[in-house]
Formats: sequence, structure tokens, C-alpha cells
Amino acid sequence: MFSLDQYRAARTSAVVIDRSARGKITLTGSDRIAFLHALFTNDIAQLKKGTGVYSAYLTPQGRMISDMRVVETGDELFLDVEEAVAAPLAERLDKLIFAEDAQVKNVTNDFALFGVVGPTATEVIVTATGVQLSSLTNQYDNLREGALTIVRDDSFGVSGFDMYVDRAGAASLREKLLAAGAMTASDATVEVLRVEAGRPTFGADMNTDTIPLEAGIEDRAISLTKGCYVGQEVIVRVLHRGHGRIARRLVGLLFADGSSPAKGDAVFSGDKQVGEVTSAVLSPTKGAPIALAYVQRDYTSVGTEVIVKTSQGTTSARVHSLPFTGLADPADPADH
Repeated sequence: MFSLDQYRAARTSAVVIDRSARGKITLTGSDRIAFLHALFTNDIAQLKKGTGVYSAYLTPQGRMISDMRVVETGDELFLDVEEAVAAPLAERLDKLIFAEDAQVKNVTNDFALFGVVGPTATEVIVTATGVQLSSLTNQYDNLREGALTIVRDDSFGVSGFDMYVDRAGAASLREKLLAAGAMTASDATVEVLRVEAGRPTFGADMNTDTIPLEAGIEDRAISLTKGCYVGQEVIVRVLHRGHGRIARRLVGLLFADGSSPAKGDAVFSGDKQVGEVTSAVLSPTKGAPIALAYVQRDYTSVGTEVIVKTSQGTTSARVHSLPFTGLADPADPADH
């Protein structure tokens, strides 16, 4: 259930998010970086100890198999993916290893994972663990301290860190984080933060039919300077020959009234269906529902008026930039 108190804490102090169900895959061996560099869309070869990138893995047709966070700890590459993707992805990668010195392991059930998000996230972690985070200055920078692996991740638009710990130490770590001043955040509250941040998630806003350019993740996930990767020909053809023109694109929608949109709701311009909602929440600081939706390319300009058919009837919305910037003070959402 959504909690306004939790939401405010994420914006003004810190919350703890239990992300232990996330899929986790490790790659070890001296060829692990070169192996993934040849497969993934981003520049894995440039990773050094304590750094990371966001990337995707595509079919030869340029469709997504998965997105993932890739971090190099110095001992292994750590992939963070959606839970349903972990087992088939690990199996797929393992089958592609021939002479390379690389070993793939699905470690989803071996580790708990807690996100600590909010302006005081650093202070909470330092108080709870004694681990100093001053070296984690860039997105996906990481460090390993004893049983803990900590990754910087500011995807919600505020300071954030993910903390991997052995399952046996999960309860103790969580208690220490809460004692240090963080508040537990529910899945529903986290979903509001995610949609406000304009971050698509695989399985909701992206799937195996999605081209990364449609989801708008190319600036984060695709290197335009690296060598070949699976699906590169399709991406290059769209970017260069097609000048980046794609049939549809993920946009934000801000609704004019309180009607509640939902995943799968149809988006119209006049009598013509031009898109579909993929994620929707009520934004406390916008004081109205917001959504992520794919719409046809002629309707992606900010300010474009559309109609959405919801279970409660027809409601109007307009295309909004992503992320949903210009958020007001969440102290009193009734003012917005």
C-alpha cells in the first residue's frame, strides 16, 4: 500500500527498500569483461574495479532480452536484472562460453539486497555500518567491505545506494538501517518514485518486443563508440539511416483530473488509437495521476493533448517530459 509518510521520507530523509527478489548473476574468470563486452550494448571493456554501467542485451533483430546494471567489483562482474530474467539469462550466457575463461552463476537466492534512498542515505549507511562512501561519486560506483557490496544508484533522482549482503546477515543489516533513521518503503511507494523518475522497468514498460530506442534508454544503455555487439546493426541502421526515427516512443502522461489510468489503457487522439499505458500511479506532488505510455511518434511532443480510455471512463492527458521534473514540496499534496 502507498504511504505518503514513506514518500516524504524518500524525498526529505531516507527509506529502505527490500529489493532482495531482484535477479543477481555473477561472472568470474579472466575473460569475463571481454566476454560480456562482445554481447552487451554498452562499453563493458572500460570497466575498472569499483565502476559500473547500465546496459542491455539484444537479439540479432535488436529486440531486448534484458536490461541490466553491470558492476565490476575487482573479483567479479555483478549483473542486476529482473527476477524472472535471472535464470534464463544465466543459462543463455553459460551456453555461449566456449574457450573463454568465464564462469556464470545465478546467485539470486544467495544475497539479500536493500536499497537506501533519500537525501540522508549516506549518513544512514555510515551510521549503520561504519563504511565510508566518499569514493562512490559516480552512478554505479561500488565497493566491497567485508560481507557488504555497496553500489551507488541515484535512479530515483535522489541519492541512493544498493547494499548486497549474505542472506544470513539480512535481518541484522535491515534493523541497523532502520535504527540509523531510515523508514521502510512499500512496493507501492517505490513504484510512485520510479514512475516520477521516468525509469522504465523490464516486464512492465519494456519487454522482448522492445527496441531500446523506443524506451528512451539509449543515452544510458548504448555505447556509440564501441565495437560490435549483438543487435548493433539494427540500432545503427535506425540511428544513422533512419535518423533516429522510430514508430513509437515511451513518454510521460500527466492527467487532467483524478481518473485512475492503468496498465493497458488505450491512448487516443480523436478517434485514432495512438498508444497504450504501461505504468500509472498517483503522484502526490503533481496532485494528479501520471503514467508512462508508448505513443506513436507524431504524438510524442511535450504538451500534446491525448485522450485515455480508463475503466472509469474517458479522461484527458498531455504528454509530459521525463522525468516528471518540477515536483513541488510533497508536504501538502492537496495544494497541487
